[in-house]
Amino acid sequence: MSSDFEGYEQDFAVLTAEITNKIARVPRLPPDEKKQMVANVEKQLEEAKELLEQMDLEVREIPPQSRGMYSNRMRSYKQEMGKLETDFKRSRIAYSDEVRNELLGDDGNSSENQRAHLLDNTERLERSSRRLEAGYQIAVETEQIGQEMLENLSHDREKIQRARERLRETDANLGKSSRVLTGMLRRGCAIEKSLDLSLAPKA
Repeated sequence: MSSDFEGYEQDFAVLTAEITNKIARVPRLPPDEKKQMVANVEKQLEEAKELLEQMDLEVREIPPQSRGMYSNRMRSYKQEMGKLETDFKRSRIAYSDEVRNELLGDDGNSSENQRAHLLDNTERLERSSRRLEAGYQIAVETEQIGQEMLENLSHDREKIQRARERLRETDANLGKSSRVLTGMLRRGCAIEKSLDLSLAPKA
């Protein structure tokens, strides 16, 4: 299994290196080549995501006691993937601005301002998305904790009910024993009186 994971790692490393190189080249290419390069990078990013999914599946098959190291490596690869996607977005924004400037004749300062504004909006949306995801995760964990607490309370209630039933049975048994002992004492007293009368000297 680890050999499959390492094979995916090597493919991921080669692919991300190619993507990084192409992203850096996008802003400097002529318009026609840029369009083709952007499409190529998009395809390779999808391939990289598929590799990460395969690696993730492999990690889930590893025994829990040996999974820690691979999980750490997966976190690092996912962070690298996120950085590539962010860099690609910035590269595409720069590419879109240049095409727009060529079509409309906008000056460089306007393009820079728009690019900075778009980057700021993109980062703000990414932060909001991360906060929403974190909030959703907290809600799921809270629901799980609540469910576990309800299950524990249900088990405790069943235990208390069983204990009450045992106490009722014990009380009933004690009542029966008390009545039996009382009857035995009465019969003993009657027998004792009979013996005393039979043994008493006759006048």
